[in-house]
Order: sequence, then C-alpha cells, then structure tokens
Amino acid sequence: MSLLLDTSLGCLVGAAVGDALGGASETALPEEIRARFGGWVEGIVPPYHADWATARPLAPYHKGDGHITDDTLMTHALVRAYAAKRDHLDAYDVVELLVPDLIERVVYIPDLEREGVTFHRLAAAERWLVTRLHHAHVDPREAGVGNIVNCGAAMYMAPVGIVNAGDPAGAYAEAVEIAGAHQHSYGREAAAVFAAAVAAAATPGADVEDVVAATLDVARDGTRAAIDAVVKEARGYDDWRAAIAPLRAAVAPYDTVGEEYRSPGLGARRPSRLHAIEELPVAIGMLVVAGGDFRASVLGAVNYGRDADSTATMAGAIAGALGGAAAVPVEWSEAVATASRTDLIAPGRTLAEVATAVFDADRERFARRAERFTTLADASLRPTAPTQERTR
Repeated sequence: MSLLLDTSLGCLVGAAVGDALGGASETALPEEIRARFGGWVEGIVPPYHADWATARPLAPYHKGDGHITDDTLMTHALVRAYAAKRDHLDAYDVVELLVPDLIERVVYIPDLEREGVTFHRLAAAERWLVTRLHHAHVDPREAGVGNIVNCGAAMYMAPVGIVNAGDPAGAYAEAVEIAGAHQHSYGREAAAVFAAAVAAAATPGADVEDVVAATLDVARDGTRAAIDAVVKEARGYDDWRAAIAPLRAAVAPYDTVGEEYRSPGLGARRPSRLHAIEELPVAIGMLVVAGGDFRASVLGAVNYGRDADSTATMAGAIAGALGGAAAVPVEWSEAVATASRTDLIAPGRTLAEVATAVFDADRERFARRAERFTTLADASLRPTAPTQERTR
C-alpha cells in the first residue's frame, strides 16, 4: 500500500468513524452525555433518545448504533465530484458535479434507515446549496452569502486536503473557492482551514505540531484567534476527560451559539470577522491533548458533546491522516461500515487515485510555467535596444 493510499484511507475512514460515534451525543452537553450513558462514551453506543423517531419530531434521525450522518454522506459526494473531474474543483464544479449528486444519486441513508437522495438528509443550511445553485441560479462564487454561518461546509472538506496533500496553502485556497458556493464568513474560513489541516497531516513525517502550525499560518480573523486560544489551553492537558471544560471555556468567546446549545440566541450563526465555528478549534484542541492518537482525539470530541458528530468528524479525519489506516480501530470501522451499509474503503481508494492524477496534471502545468518563466527571466535571449544619449 502506498503512503498516499494509507493516508487517504486513514483520513476518510477516520472521518466516518468519528461522525458515527459523535452522532449519538450530538447536541447534548457533557454532563447529559454521562448521565444518559452511565459514564463516558468509549465507543459505539445507542441513540441518545431511545425513542429517537418521536423524541425530536423536527429531526427524527437514528443517530448512534454506528450510523454515519450527513457529514459522511457529503464527504463521499465530494469524493465523487473529484472522481468525475479528476482535477481541482472550483465553485462552478459544485453546481455541475456536487449538486446533481445530492439531488439525483440514490444512496443508503443510515440514520433514516432507507435509501434516498442525499438531499433528503440535509439540514436547511446544507439544502441552501440546492436552493441557491439549482433553483435560484446564483453566481456560484457568491451563493454562500446569506446562509446561516455554521460548520456545514467544513464538515465535508477533508477530501480537499488529500487532493492537496503536503500543500496546506493550496488546500486552503481550493476549499475557499469550493466552500464559497455554500458558506460565507467564518463558516467558509473554517472549511478552508480544515482542508489545510488535513493537507498538513497528509505530509510525510508530519505530527500534531505541524498541523497546528499550518492552521495558524493560513487562518484569519476570529478563526485564527479561536484556534490559538484553544491550542494554548490544550497544551496543559493530556487527558481528554479533563480537557473538555477548559477547551469549551477557551472557545466560548469566539462562539456565537452560546452555552444552551439547543437554544441559540438571536445573534447565533451570523457573519462576523471576530467569531469562529466551535467545531474546528475544539477538534484541533483534542488532537493536541491526545498527542495525535486517533482514539483519544475522537473520544474527546464525542464526549465534548454539542455538535459532536462534526467535531469528531474533523478530529477523526486529521488524526486518521496523521496515523494512516492502522490508526483507526478496526472494531469501530467495521462496525460502522456494517451498521451504515456503506463501503468506507472505496472512497479512500478513489480519492488517492484522483489525488495522483491531479498531482500529475499540476506537475505538467508547473513545468510549462517554469519553462516560460525561465525564458522571461533570461535577459540574454532578447536583444537590448540601443540607448540614445539624452540631448539638451
């Protein structure tokens, strides 16, 4: 197995496992999670609500029991968009490749326990993609403006990091372009920084500090400040259990949702240059606490609660890219694949193949540019026009 394939598998399988484990504790607070499950969640558990189909009529999803959620469904859809183009993606590809996949391709939706198109599983902030691009025909590069600002674009940007493996700045730039069709403000920024984190983790020999440095290098405004604050706090802990409350306190000044996660205030999820989504800084913070260990990074995110599936998706993707396929506990990945009736391996294989094709195309493009620039820089190739003395 090539290192690229191993990294791609670790990243995408890791993201899916984190998503599935985190789904059970999503929206709950840490103390509620411990009360419901009789202690810390240590693996795959049943849904938070035993009567999940009627407990929350507005979101009757069977989360838990190893079921992936919309985070993974969207991630796999983006992989298919890359497979169709076999090159870098832009906002227009979201219109031409991603949106048709969401509204036309039939997939198994685990937490609905039936087949359907991915669109049927999406929340309003993600359905925005279809409303704005398919129905309203908005300029793709501006379509994200007006959406609620959340982690909806960030949660599926891991493939961008693998396609740009070893190039965090390139991943950031590509994700900014793609996510502009879906999100704006710090939601778009988070998507780009998450892609950069994955690209940094996919660098041979990379460690947690390399990931942190890459994110701080590319991040801007409140997102950078939030990551910096959470990482500084995380350095004081090596146990995710002890780190949960301190990390929440560190990110709180940048979070617009507030302490009552299920009842956000009127100022929640509005654009700002001072704020950040909560999920990405906490995912990186848990990665620091865990020293890059996959199991600890994901369990920290799962037990943190709130938007646990997305936080654990991001933590799992980065830790999986750092450690490769072997980092993801096989008892978790096999159970998630079986429960979700989803092949978790195929997307990683496909993405590694696409990343290789994209790199080959990039190498050809750069070779052409290098030849042209070398010619431009070689002054001896162009005769110098004779200068005339200035006369008075």
